[in-house]
Parts: sequence; C-alpha cells; structure tokens
Amino acid sequence: MAIHLMAIGHGATQETGRADTPAAVAYGGTILCWLLSAGVYIAAKWVSPEMPPWTLCFWRLSLACAILLPVVRHHFAEMRDLVSARPFELAIVGGIGLTLCQGLIYTGLQYTSATTAGIVMALCPIFTLVLAHLVLGEAMGMWQVVGAALSFAGMLVIVARGDLAALVHLQLNPGELLVVISALCWGLYTVLLKRLKFGIARLPLLVLLLGMGALIALPLYLWELVNDERSTLDTAGMLALAYVAAPGGAFMYFLYNWTVETLGASRAGLFLYLQTAFVAILAYLILGERLHGYDWAGAAIIVAGLVCAMALGPKPAAAQAAVPKA
Repeated sequence: MAIHLMAIGHGATQETGRADTPAAVAYGGTILCWLLSAGVYIAAKWVSPEMPPWTLCFWRLSLACAILLPVVRHHFAEMRDLVSARPFELAIVGGIGLTLCQGLIYTGLQYTSATTAGIVMALCPIFTLVLAHLVLGEAMGMWQVVGAALSFAGMLVIVARGDLAALVHLQLNPGELLVVISALCWGLYTVLLKRLKFGIARLPLLVLLLGMGALIALPLYLWELVNDERSTLDTAGMLALAYVAAPGGAFMYFLYNWTVETLGASRAGLFLYLQTAFVAILAYLILGERLHGYDWAGAAIIVAGLVCAMALGPKPAAAQAAVPKA
C-alpha cells in the first residue's frame, strides 16, 4: 500500500539501473506497479464490512510470502542463515513495516475513505526524512525542515477535516489518525532497514519480512477469528484477498523490485506519487467516493511540502531504495 519512499535495502543500492531494458517497458512496469498498489486500498475498503482488518493483513502477508518463496529458492541458504542469526531484528522490522503498517491502514479504512487514506500515506517520505535525522543523524537542510512542517500542516487539515475547532478540542476522525500512524510506522521501517543492514538482496529479504509479519499478525487474526462475526470468508472477502495477495501483493512487490533494478532506486521511487492519484481515480470509479474540500486543501499543502523537501533539498540516503506499500 503502505505504504509507503519505502525502503527494502541490502547494503549497496543499485542507483544506475540497467541499460538493456527499453525505457517504455521499464516505465510501463513502474506505472503498473503503482496502479496495482493503489488497488489494494480499494479492495481493503470494499471488503471492510465483511472482513476484519487483521484477518486481511494476516492472509495477505502469508499468501504473498508463499507465492514469492519459489522465486527466491536460490537464496534459501542465506535466508536461513539470516533468520538464525538475527530473528528478533527481522521480527521487529517486519512487525513495524508490514504487520502494523498494513493492519492500521485496514483498520483506518473502516472509518475513512480510500481517497483520504491514499493522500495521507503520501506523508511517508516526510516521516522518513524526519526519522532519518533523528535515528540516523542524517542532516536536514532548511528546505527539508520547511517541507516537513508544510506536510505536517497538510496532514492536520485532513485529520481535522478542515475544522480548526475540532483540532483544538481533539475531536478527530480515528480513521485518518490510524493512517497517519501507519505512515509513521512505514517511515520507521525504512530507517530501521537502513540502520540494520541485513546484507542480502531485496526480494529474499522482503520474503523473510513478509513471513515475520504474518507470524506477528497471527495472534491478532486468531483473536478476530474468535471474536469478530465478520471473520468468515464470503465471496467478496475471497475476491479481495485474492487481489491483495497476488496481483496487489506478490506480483506488485516482484514488479517493484524489477523496476528498481531496471531504472535505479531513485528514478523508480519518483513514481510513488502516482499511487495517490490512482487511489483517487479508482475510488471514484469503483467506490463512488468524492474528494472533499479538506482533501484538496490538505493534499495541496502536502504536495508543497514534498516539493520543498524533495526537489529543493538533498535526498537522504535512507529514502533511496523502496518497495511499494499496500
């Protein structure tokens, strides 16, 4: 989703890309990747009345991991060694970046629109900048500070739904707040990956983190199975799960890793913001959602902040490599 710039680094990050893939194919793959990622918001919102959030989170992570396992079979030895040597670090990173991040989004979508959630998740790069400064000691220039402040203001406009009185009295929509926390989790996940340097390739590391995320989501899924009447997988739930696990999960992750190798992480990451546009378009066409005035105002302020932080300031190392969030 997500989201999530969503790092899945492994030591040295390839920035230059490959010259043997036609540009149209590479950029087409990137656009398709973000379209598939946006579809996860739509599927999660559509199925929220029938499927509880942690059930969706557990099965998405489990099935995506299972689908990708054969693809990384040549890395099984190094994956096994990494799990043996650093299980708790993998569990912490997978739990924050995949379990909490996704589960909180799915929970938030019970209270807010997919369109608004997609806009709020555009905060991920800003949270990454700030956390990279706090955790990794990376410098923040003046324009990055201005950009972070602007984006934070835009987030407040959306969370308060344009009502300053609601902000003063803390009468805020829980859905937007949960999505903001999800974006913060993804920023922390990005920074932790940079700090911990697991030292294996992107895709096998992702598979390990998906597996760890599923294990951490398992108790929450079992609790919902016992206590939530929506835990039965009806037709709508099965269709949504099939989408978020396969085309919107395993294939999307695989496709993004391919685009990073083809275009380089920096250029591939620039297309992240297509996800927000795709979410708004799909939500309008499929869910009948409309953008509210506070969505437009908050989005404009967030974009202004992103321009200040990303275009006018230097790019921090922690935001260079990415996987799409869903």
